[in-house]
Amino acid sequence: MAHIADHLSVEELGRRARTSADACAARHYQAIWLLAQGQTVPDVAAVTGFVSRWLEQLARRYNQFGPDTLGDRRRRNGATARLLTPELLDRLRTRLETPPPDGGAWTTTKIATWMAADLGLASVYPQRAWDALQALDWSIQAPRPKNPAAASPEEQAAFKKNSPTPSPRKKRAIPGARSRSSARTSTASG
Repeated sequence: MAHIADHLSVEELGRRARTSADACAARHYQAIWLLAQGQTVPDVAAVTGFVSRWLEQLARRYNQFGPDTLGDRRRRNGATARLLTPELLDRLRTRLETPPPDGGAWTTTKIATWMAADLGLASVYPQRAWDALQALDWSIQAPRPKNPAAASPEEQAAFKKNSPTPSPRKKRAIPGARSRSSARTSTASG
């Protein structure tokens, strides 16, 4: 049985385990809540799916630093952006207003090449260019490819002019006869 510090009451731990929006934090609160109720580490491991060693580390972290250390600590770890800085994103937004050097359409590869030149790097992965576009709330917009065998506008007009007009369809009359889907029934008395 692991000792759990009194940072939060058992009731509050249970409430946070049930209402946490972050699934990882909810599982951590559940584990600490079960340990705070006096359950053993192997029992809590069986319920939560965590291994005993991780539960001991989690309890030690909670006891030492409190409830703010629960949850997924891999994200929002305080590291500053090294590549996609706000300054770079502003320069990219300005650069995307004009066509790329080859005159075609912007692609993630072209954006990555521009980013590498702007930052003085040898190369930047195209995925980082996609990340930059998403940070700007933009996406690559590619036009639909044109069929190489498509008719010219003049050929299309000639086709429409020489095509026979479809004959107007007659409207079908709504059948007025009785339904024949079941056996006849008599409504006469007698």
